Formats: sequence, structure tokens, C-alpha cells
Amino acid sequence: MKKAIAITILLATLASCSDSTYQDIETPPVITTPTTPTIPTTPTTPTTPTTPSTALTYTKDVKSIIDANCISCHQSGRSAAFRPLTTFAQVKAAVESAGLLNRIQLQSGQQGLMPQGGRMSQANIDAIVKWNTDGLKEN
Repeated sequence: MKKAIAITILLATLASCSDSTYQDIETPPVITTPTTPTIPTTPTTPTTPTTPSTALTYTKDVKSIIDANCISCHQSGRSAAFRPLTTFAQVKAAVESAGLLNRIQLQSGQQGLMPQGGRMSQANIDAIVKWNTDGLKEN
């Protein structure tokens, strides 16, 4: 008799263990029909606005950097007069064939760093590099 009661309790316990709940049984499933994607009739605009990048020029953007950082040595009668940087053509030639970009991008303490008085600001270096990337325009 004890075995029959134990088996009945065990069977009742196992029968009550299921994944369905009364709510699952009583609530019918919702069947949805697929919708057709809508095709926009007008072009969409980007969600993040982009600002147009204006090309840098020697006269507007680079000359003042060269004047402030290089002219004290790179002009007639100075220690680096052999490589003057007083005109657009001279600065352009220094970028194209004299390694100016490499020299201004060296880290402090590296041999050949220009200007010799210490590395110019990264913003100034970036401006000269961008001017080169933009095509070394004068005006």
C-alpha cells in the first residue's frame, strides 16, 4: 500500500511538471502575415550631417605656420639660408622633394626634427600635411 501511494504521488508530481501554463493553453497564438517592405520614393538623407572639407591653401592656412616656425632660420642671411622657405614655391618644393613633412613629424629628441627649437603643435603639423594631401594649392 505504501508503495502504491508513493508511486501515485511520484506520477502526480511528474505529470504536473511541464512547460505549458494555463495561460499558454488558454491564449491562442497570434498569427501574423508578412508585410511587403516599402520602397522609399525619395532619396534619404544621412542621419549624421557631414561638413564638407575645405582644401587648405598656402596663403590662407600654411604661410602663417611657416612664418611663425621656420622663417627665423630659413631665410637669407640665417643659419638655414641654403633652404629658404620664404615663398610659396620654396615651401612647396621643400614638401615635394626635401622631406619637410618627414622632418616636422619627427618626435622630440629625434635627429633632424624641425624646427630645431622644438616640435611645433600637432595642429600645425596636421595643417601642413593636409595642405599636401589637398594638392599644395597656393590660394
